[in-house]
Amino acid sequence: MGGTVVNHDQQFIADVLIRDGLIVEVSPEIKAPEGTRVLDATGLLVMPGGIDPHTHLDMPFMGTVTADDFYSGQAAALAGGTTMHIDFALPVDHDIREGLRAWKEKAARSCMDYGFHMAITKWDAEVSEAMEELVREGINSFKFFMAYKGVLQVSDSELASGLQRCKELGALPMVHAENGDMVAWLQERLVSGGITGPEGHALSRPAALEGEATGRAIRLAGVVGVPLYVVHVMSIDAMEEIARARQSGQRVVGEPVASGLALDEGALWDANFTRAAAFVMSPPIRAPHHAPALRKLVATDHAVFNSSQKAAGRHDFRKIPNGVNGIEERMHVTWQEMVVSGLATPSDFVRMTSTAAAQVFNVYPRKGRVAAGSDADVILLDPRVSHTLGVGSHHSRMDTNVYEGKVVQGKVVTTISRGRLVWHEGRLRVEPGSGRFVPLPSHGPLFQASAVRGHGMEEQSRRAATFPYGPTPVPREGSQQACSAAGAL
Repeated sequence: MGGTVVNHDQQFIADVLIRDGLIVEVSPEIKAPEGTRVLDATGLLVMPGGIDPHTHLDMPFMGTVTADDFYSGQAAALAGGTTMHIDFALPVDHDIREGLRAWKEKAARSCMDYGFHMAITKWDAEVSEAMEELVREGINSFKFFMAYKGVLQVSDSELASGLQRCKELGALPMVHAENGDMVAWLQERLVSGGITGPEGHALSRPAALEGEATGRAIRLAGVVGVPLYVVHVMSIDAMEEIARARQSGQRVVGEPVASGLALDEGALWDANFTRAAAFVMSPPIRAPHHAPALRKLVATDHAVFNSSQKAAGRHDFRKIPNGVNGIEERMHVTWQEMVVSGLATPSDFVRMTSTAAAQVFNVYPRKGRVAAGSDADVILLDPRVSHTLGVGSHHSRMDTNVYEGKVVQGKVVTTISRGRLVWHEGRLRVEPGSGRFVPLPSHGPLFQASAVRGHGMEEQSRRAATFPYGPTPVPREGSQQACSAAGAL
């Protein structure tokens, strides 16, 4: 009671009444029903819980498995103010039906709301048919890798077929945009030249290769006539490709990650292998001048590996498991880098960390808003409290933290998930198995309204004003907009 409610489009002082997992009233001076637990929010900001659209929990990768499972990763998320995430399910031997089944088993230990994206790692009639089944089960996005040659990478023709199928199903295609063939070529040259340390990871994946793949994917999506979501945008090169496409009327969503805002590639040259390897992710963290351009979208790409797992690449950077932490730190890092710095307002922060993701993945206003009828996923943030990020305070199983020692002004002091008080007074109150799968609905017929200007196809920009998964406001001068996630694969 008595806090400042902050949504992406307004803020005002009000009380919030929660019952049976839903917000039932938001208005000044609500008289609390008898027996209601009252939280005094005076001086605090009352916001929708964060939605992290990019995580990798309990994921097998590069010969090992991420350190956080669905319980430990979600518990960390709740302590950081994130109340829903969308995890990337991987096919089992290219079988996406089996992949979804496996990820549902992994999620049996969950303790908060979650959804799934599904990765596509090959293309044939069986995959195309299975995609329709998954859409009916609540999967409305499919990811295509343009990197990891020989393991996950798809060809341009496979990507084009996948884009077309997504268009037919009203599902959102996503791409990991790096030129995998060139990355493999550079890796071989670097290793043969004696460069085997973590710095080789950055040198083998230059920003130009991210920009090239991003532009190529955008153009293919334009030819097909389907919107596109580019995951973990880490460079000016990729951001400029996205900006040009949006300016021409094409519907493209870019997703930079929190690590891209707050970190730089210098750590990859650290003489301490354990510290340097902790920063290995793909696309890699870039030079400092990329960060200001990336402060328009935020995610986490939380894919954590302990130092013993990263040590597999001590003598060959190609064997270092890719990924950094962020599922717990995302909200705080974004608040510090965007709001405390003066680059964004609290309402911008809500759009970046919650509302935009809810709109993109078609669960707004059920999620991403503090309003009557919305799920009771609410956080209380105290802008007066400063705290330090690091291993000593985080709840992840990871034994390193790329934000070690970073001081943040502003802290999530309370997290409410589906009406449950799960983080309060520095204590987590969660149990494995208490989480819930949230089906993400297909975008349906409106998905046809994607602009495809300049590709010799029918001009559709006139219809593109109706964005199939929510509004995409043009940022005013000095404003920022974002769709937040954690670590990156």
